[in-house]
Amino acid sequence: MASYTNLPAPSPEQGLNRYLQEIRKFPLLEPEEEYMLAKAWVDHEDAEAAHRLVTSHLRLAAKIAMGYRGYGLPQAEVVSEANVGLMQAVKRFDPEKGFRLSTYAMWWIRASIQEYILRSWSLVKMGTTSAQKKLFFNLRKAKNKIGALEDGDLRPENVARIATELNVTEREVVEMNRRLAGSDASLNAQVGSEEGAAQWQDWLEDEDADQAAEYAEQDELEQRRTLMIDAMDALNERERDILIERRLRDDPLTLEELSGRYDVSRERIRQIEVRAFEKLQTRMRALGQERGISLPDADD
Repeated sequence: MASYTNLPAPSPEQGLNRYLQEIRKFPLLEPEEEYMLAKAWVDHEDAEAAHRLVTSHLRLAAKIAMGYRGYGLPQAEVVSEANVGLMQAVKRFDPEKGFRLSTYAMWWIRASIQEYILRSWSLVKMGTTSAQKKLFFNLRKAKNKIGALEDGDLRPENVARIATELNVTEREVVEMNRRLAGSDASLNAQVGSEEGAAQWQDWLEDEDADQAAEYAEQDELEQRRTLMIDAMDALNERERDILIERRLRDDPLTLEELSGRYDVSRERIRQIEVRAFEKLQTRMRALGQERGISLPDADD
C-alpha cells in the first residue's frame, strides 16, 4: 500500500479544530477524476493516485468519527482509526462496481472505529456477543429515541422497552447503561499526580482477550462487505442509486428528493427501494452459500 507518512494527523497537542481546518485544504474529487485515480491505483499501484483518494476523503472520515463521541476515548485517536479504515477502503476499492468511493469507504471507516472502541472497552469487560455489541453501539440512540435522558439508572419501563427493541435482556441493558454512564472519564486518564504516573487503563486487565477470535471476526466482516459489493450487480442502475441514496448514505435523501430526480411518485420510489433491498439480500445469500459464508438475520 502507498506510504502516508505525509498525511495530516490529529493529536491532542495540535487540537482537533486545527486538524479539521488543515484537511479542508484537500479538494473533493469529481466522479470522473475519482474514477481515473482509482483505476491508476488498481492497474498500476500509483501511490500518488492513492494518496489523492485518501486526502480527498479525510473530511468524510472525520465526520463519521464525530458520531462516536462520548465513549470515553480521545477523539484524536478515534479520528486516526477512521483514517485507517479509509486507507483500507482505498486499497480495496473497485471503481468498476458503479458507485462512489465515499459509499464504499464509510463501511470500512465505521468498522475500523468500532473495532478500536471495542478493543478499548474490552478493558472494562464489555460483552463480546453480537447482541451485546449491538447494545453497546445503540444504547444511546435508543435512550434518545424514547426520551430517557435521566442520569443514573434507567426507569424499569425504559429498561424493558430498550431490551425488547434491541433483543437483549433487561439485565444487559442495566449493566451496559452503568458502564456507559461512567465513560466520560478517559481510559487514558492519569492515575496519580506524580510525573510518569500510569494511566487508568494500565491498571485494568483484559482476561478475555482472544486475538484469534478478533482476527476471525474481522475477516468475517470483510467477507460480508465483499458480498454486499458483489451483490450490487444484481441491481439495475436506478435500483442501485436509490438503495445507496436511501440506505447507505450518512444523510439519506428523502422520498420527495428522489421522486423529483426520477420524475415518479414518492410511493414508487419507496417500492423500488424495498424491491432493491430484497434483491440485494437474496443475491447476498446466494453468493454466501456459494462461498460458504454465513450471513446474519436481516435485522442484525
